Amino acid sequence: MLARLADTARAFDWAANEYDGTVANNALIQRMRAQVLAQIAQSFPPGARLLDLGCGTGIDAVDLAKRGYRIVAIDSSPGMVQHTRARIAGEGLDERIRAMRLGIHELDRLQAEPFDGVYSNFGPLNCVPDLRRASREIARLLKPRGRMIASVIGKLCPWEIALYALRGDWQRARFRLASELVAIPFCDQVIWTRYYSPREFYRTFEEDFEWIVLRALNLFMPPPYLIHAYERHRGLFSGMAFLDDHLGSVPLLRNLGDHFLIVLQKRDR
Repeated sequence: MLARLADTARAFDWAANEYDGTVANNALIQRMRAQVLAQIAQSFPPGARLLDLGCGTGIDAVDLAKRGYRIVAIDSSPGMVQHTRARIAGEGLDERIRAMRLGIHELDRLQAEPFDGVYSNFGPLNCVPDLRRASREIARLLKPRGRMIASVIGKLCPWEIALYALRGDWQRARFRLASELVAIPFCDQVIWTRYYSPREFYRTFEEDFEWIVLRALNLFMPPPYLIHAYERHRGLFSGMAFLDDHLGSVPLLRNLGDHFLIVLQKRDR
């Protein structure tokens, strides 16, 4: 398992220099990012102390720090942490954000005053081999009734299933249905990922957390890797964006999509 974690960290190291471009910050990703940040702003008042799990290059942490939040940002990739620190320094936010090289699987090493909230954007939790253990550590790090907000890569993405089925690639169309970590090619490297339905994901957290909010992200809108199709047909997709915004939280539909956004609240003990 440690070898797979090392593979994943190395892949993100490899991609770090290009990560803020089309790799991880195109228009479709920016739209999903805005929805997650809006949920964070709705859940926590400015001044709240937040833990960023899998911070990447620090885009979310810097955005939230500018809104008045205090952030501890962690990532297992040294390259990503380096970019985050450079972004923090460039924005003059050293007093509001602390960036650390630390994997989510290593949260037991983080000894800190309790956080008001925890967030994780764009699937870092999909790469954690033992989510049950992560749940216990996240709960330990939260204040009573503290919340975790996460965007998680979903198991049932209609766009992806349709795309590969039409190509006759049934193996790829079923790729997300695997019950274990699978190897995802990424920038000539490998990321080990497990895809979750919302219910599967929540089952690993329900001993410590209550389910508060769930909605699909990019259900009618295409996954970010179809950015070129989106750019060619923006008019068509503007209608699909409307459907995403208004139907993404409908029961059954909220279980679909490229990602899902889930809000969990720490249980009283």
